[in-house]
Order: sequence, then structure tokens, then C-alpha cells
Amino acid sequence: MDQNLSLYRVFYTVANTGNISKAAARLYISQPAISKSIRKLEENLEVSLFSRNSRGVQLTEEGELLYHYVQNAFYSLEKGETQIKKIHELGIGHIHIGVSTTLCKYVLLPYLKEFIETHPHIRISIECQSTNHTLQLLKENKIDLGLIGKPERLYHTHFDSLGEIEDIFVCTKSYMEHLSKRSDYSENPFQSATLMLLNKGNMTRQYIDDYLASCRMEADNLLEVSTMDLLIEFAKIGMGIACVIRQFVEKELAEGSLIEVPLPTAINRREIGFALLENIEQNKAAKEFINFYRKSTSD
Repeated sequence: MDQNLSLYRVFYTVANTGNISKAAARLYISQPAISKSIRKLEENLEVSLFSRNSRGVQLTEEGELLYHYVQNAFYSLEKGETQIKKIHELGIGHIHIGVSTTLCKYVLLPYLKEFIETHPHIRISIECQSTNHTLQLLKENKIDLGLIGKPERLYHTHFDSLGEIEDIFVCTKSYMEHLSKRSDYSENPFQSATLMLLNKGNMTRQYIDDYLASCRMEADNLLEVSTMDLLIEFAKIGMGIACVIRQFVEKELAEGSLIEVPLPTAINRREIGFALLENIEQNKAAKEFINFYRKSTSD
């Protein structure tokens, strides 16, 4: 659109009022200025937009056609202005968060529940992917922040720690009793057991693979599972020994439905937290969430 938007504002107001003097009063400009703007727009478009009558002016056929498009344009602008006001007044916004399925259920959901109670108008989109994929989305600026297990290198990424998690192996008491009858598991508890781990490509799986390799422990029977929830449930029905996160099975350990498998060497704990790109200006909604979880962790 080559024309100045103010010309279309004048045209739109004159068409709505049907009178140049009324349009001048509404726009707080003189009648000659209104007439001049209409003439300039007609010259630019090489058509007549209004015809005069006893009560003022009336749209021509070309004017009716233009009015239809100008009306839609100003309606869209007014709608946009209204939405901006709502965003400002109600705190409406949108946050994109990347997180693994496991951390989403056990760590992110409690934060979201409390945050939504105080920020009901903010929309939240969740990308449930592996930590590696979350870091890639963050690098490409496709998400605002990611909840991840802290990697060895962050590459221009700020990391807000939420604390540590501990990987352990669990099974039922009866499974352990049956296993003890088949072999001596003091040095390698997985040699005769069904070992259940998350699928390859998951950062937790990579961490546990490194641990098993460092301890030179191998399993004769390996079962790969897609989610930690399934690992926990499979362990509870006695399918084998599952590698899970201690904080996520505290209830089962306390009630005795699962027991911890003793290991010859303890697994080092890992940090989890929110990662966000350095030197990137976050949108208002993302800032609200970042301030929220930082305050929660410092309390």
C-alpha cells in the first residue's frame, strides 16, 4: 500500500459519517483538510470515491468497493490494539518449554500447577522430547527454556539448577529373592537378571551406559522401555530390575512395593534445572515464569 494511512483514515471516517463537517469534527481537523485528503486519494487511485447530495456525501461504486477493504483493515487494526491491551492488562502471553517426559511429570508439573494459579491467562506449550533434542530446540530459539539434566557442556546456555537427582536400580523383593537363588549378584547384580533401561538416545540412558561400562557390568537380558513410568510399573510387577530416579519412587520404596538393588559402586548424582539461551531478551510471559521458579527455588 503506497498511500499514507492517514488518507484512508479520513476516507473511512467520511464514509461512516456521510458528512465532511462531521468527519472533520470527529478527527479534529479542518473541513478543507478533509476535502484535500479525499481529493489526493482520488487522484492517486484515479477514481471518484464520493458523490455529493443534499445531506452530505455518498460513496460511489468504486468508493463502496474500497470501503469494504478499508473497513476490514481498520477492524483488524482495532482488534490488534484490543489484544495488545488485554496482554498488558491481564498478563496474557505464551511460553514454550522443552522437557523430557519423565521430568515433565515429576518436576515440571508441580511448578506449572502453582504458576497457572497466579498467571491463568498465560498460554504454555510443552515440547516433550529428550534432553538432547530440547537443547537443540533451545539453540535454534524455537523454545523459550528447557527443563533438562545438566550436560557436561552448555554452549552459551544459562543453567538454573533445581537440585540433584539420584539414579538407582529397583525391583520387587520377591524378584531379588529369586535372583539370589540363581546367581551371586554381589559383584554384578544384572548378570542373570532382566535389566530394564530407557531407550538409547535418552541422556539418562547414556549416563547409565557409561556407569555400567566403567563398572564392567553387563546384562544377559536387556529390556528397553520408552518412559520412566513404564520402567516403574514393569519393576512393580516383577519383570526385572529397572533403573529409575530415586525421587520418583519414594512412595514405592517407603511402602515396600519396590526395594533398592545394592550396587558395588554408587552412581554419582546429577543436576537438573532450567536452561535458557544467554544474551536473549525473553518475552514478558517467559520472564514471569523464570522469576517465578527462581523465587520458588530460593525460598
